[in-house]
Amino acid sequence: MARRKKIYEGKAKILYEGPEPGTLVQYFKDDATAFNAEKRDVIDGKGVLNNRLSEFFMTGLANIGVPTHFLKRLNMREQLIRAVEIIPLEVIVRNFAAGSISKRLGMEEGTPMPRPIVEFSYKDDALGDPLVPEEYIIAFGWASQQDLDDIVSLALRVNDYMSGVMFGAGIKLVDFKIEIGRHYDGDFHRLILADEISPDSCRLWDIETGRKLDKDVFRRDLGDLADAYTEVARRLGVMPTNVTHAPTKPTLIN
Repeated sequence: MARRKKIYEGKAKILYEGPEPGTLVQYFKDDATAFNAEKRDVIDGKGVLNNRLSEFFMTGLANIGVPTHFLKRLNMREQLIRAVEIIPLEVIVRNFAAGSISKRLGMEEGTPMPRPIVEFSYKDDALGDPLVPEEYIIAFGWASQQDLDDIVSLALRVNDYMSGVMFGAGIKLVDFKIEIGRHYDGDFHRLILADEISPDSCRLWDIETGRKLDKDVFRRDLGDLADAYTEVARRLGVMPTNVTHAPTKPTLIN
C-alpha cells in the first residue's frame, strides 16, 4: 500500500491519510520514550511487536463487543483504523499500586487496589499530563457527564478482558492507559477505544517472579526492552514459542 499524506506524528506512531474517507493508516515506530520524551532511544523491532500486539488486543475486545478504531493490520508496521476525534484525556486503570500513584500516596509498589481505580490525566506533555478530576473535565468541555460514565464503563470492560487474558499467560496486569475517540456517523457519534494497547501502555509483571515485561524495563534500565515485549507476544501466542529474541525482525504469526 502506497504511503499517503502524513496527518500527525507522535512519540511512538505516525498517522497517514487512509485509502477511504473516514480512515487512517497508523504506523508503529521503533522509538522508545519515557518521562514525557526526556529519555529516548530506538529499539529495533519494537514497532513491529506493538503493531501485532495491539491488533491482538483490539480484535479480542471487538469480539466481546467493545467498539474500537481498529479495522485491520496492513503489514508488519501498519494498521488501518477509523478516524476519530480524540478526547484530550488519558484514561488510566489501576489494579495494583505502581508508578505515580505509589509516589503520590507513599504506597508500596504491588499493593492491590481495593477495586480497580479509574483516573484521568490531561494529555499535554509540556504540563506532564496532570491528573484532572471529573469536575474539570466537564467544566472545560472535554467530555460530558454521560461521556465520563460511558468511558469509565468502557475502561472497566477493557480491564476485565485484559486482566483475564494476561492472567492466562502468567502475567499480572498492574495498570494501563487508554485513549477514547468520538467516531462520527452524520450528526451522531459514539465513543470508541482508540490509539493502541501494547506493553507501551500497560504495566505487566510476571506473576511468579515479578519480572517487568513493559516499558518500565526502558524507564528503569532493567534490561532489553525487545526481550520483554517478545516474551509477552510469545506467551499470548502471537509469536512462536521457539523464538528467544527479536531485536530486528520479529517472526510473527499471521
